[in-house]
Amino acid sequence: MNWNLSRRSLLQQTGLGFGALAASDLLASADGTGGGILSALHHAPKAKRVIFLFQSGAPSQMDLLDYKPLLNEKQGQELPDSIRGSQRLTGMSGNQSSLPLVGSPFKFSQHGQNGAWVSELMPHTASIIDDICVVRSMHTEAINHGPGVTFMQSGSMIPGRPSMGAWMDYGLGTENQDLPAFVVMTTKDQNSGQPLSAGLWGSGFLPSKHQGVSFRSGKDPVLYLSNPDGIDTSSRRASMDALAGLHQMQLDQGADRLVETRLAQYELAFRMQSSIPEATDFSDESKEVVESYGPDAKNPGSFAANCLMARRLAQRGVRFIQLYHKGWDHHGGLPQGLPRQCKQTDQPSAALVKDLKRVGLLDDTLVIWGGEFGRTNYCQGKLTATSFGRDHHPRCFTIWMAGGGIQPGLVYGETDEYGYNIVDKPIHIHDLHATILHQMGIDHERLTFKYQGRNFRLTDVHGHVVHDILA
Repeated sequence: MNWNLSRRSLLQQTGLGFGALAASDLLASADGTGGGILSALHHAPKAKRVIFLFQSGAPSQMDLLDYKPLLNEKQGQELPDSIRGSQRLTGMSGNQSSLPLVGSPFKFSQHGQNGAWVSELMPHTASIIDDICVVRSMHTEAINHGPGVTFMQSGSMIPGRPSMGAWMDYGLGTENQDLPAFVVMTTKDQNSGQPLSAGLWGSGFLPSKHQGVSFRSGKDPVLYLSNPDGIDTSSRRASMDALAGLHQMQLDQGADRLVETRLAQYELAFRMQSSIPEATDFSDESKEVVESYGPDAKNPGSFAANCLMARRLAQRGVRFIQLYHKGWDHHGGLPQGLPRQCKQTDQPSAALVKDLKRVGLLDDTLVIWGGEFGRTNYCQGKLTATSFGRDHHPRCFTIWMAGGGIQPGLVYGETDEYGYNIVDKPIHIHDLHATILHQMGIDHERLTFKYQGRNFRLTDVHGHVVHDILA
């Protein structure tokens, strides 16, 4: 044996073997959990994956799914003090001399076996009403968009905490080693609204490998996957294995575990070079399926295309799929703006539920649709015969859920006849998060991460599973 090996020669001769072993160790599934921290689920899961159709900006619940005819009867009258109570208002309407009630200009009709009221703006949602659970009693403490969106995504109004998808990846790992466990898509070239920062799908104090991977529309869905000019796949594989060998040596010598995270991310990026083009190619979808998502489904980056992509990713084992669609913040011009939003989202959202059902995935896929808070029953700004706006309202808002062991055809919770306060079965955001984790087989009190001297969790020190909405 030649004992006079240079450092370069040693790495050239051994790097491939070390690297392959290191990469395989990092990507190996432990006890069927796909690399998550949980060696076993806390109980039998009802859902294997989550698709969150987040409607950023706060949809107006009383114009969509929480019918309040009294508001039409009392149009223009002052919001009673007995209803408002001591609630603080935002600076946008808190200084108004009056708070005139305003009813919905849109027609409502009853649908499904339980006769659920649905606005004319959501005919496609009405067609799946027996497959979804409408929750009309959500509430939050957040009154502005930044804290509100952050709260819904991470369980805290303080930026920097791990997002829900990151917690899911941390606990459960992945079902497909060739794709991220947590994928994020935002609607392209869409209505203006509050900005969406990457921190919303960040990993916070969890290892960075758990952060969401953002998919873009266009030729390169994920940045920096393509090989540089002059580098082919075999060359990249060889360099990856050599780099993995170096990183493994660092780990063996007690290096920071961030090295392990970096190696796992490099390896996933390499694997995605082949898996991403296949997953994002709609050419194998039938014309009927694509058209069921609406005319925008052929437009890459549209909400419709992202919904279809969500189904494809669900089929391929992605654990948490997060869609963001902005534009619901109707402080003014609601009669014109709300129909535009519904035209973009109603058909694709319903089509996703139907499509998941068609391919046999709805039963173990939890779909959630909703925003960060609700909107007021009174007018912000000037109330005219043709236009008005609604301010932020944290006391009550509406979401819907489908699949994943959620009771279909249920309308849960109730607000008062003014649509201002919850009068029955309130559900806090912490309760929603606890319920989502429960359906995935996780006890929300036991999925923790020690940071700054204490154990953190998605639900902080709050939250109860809402068993009433479970099938």
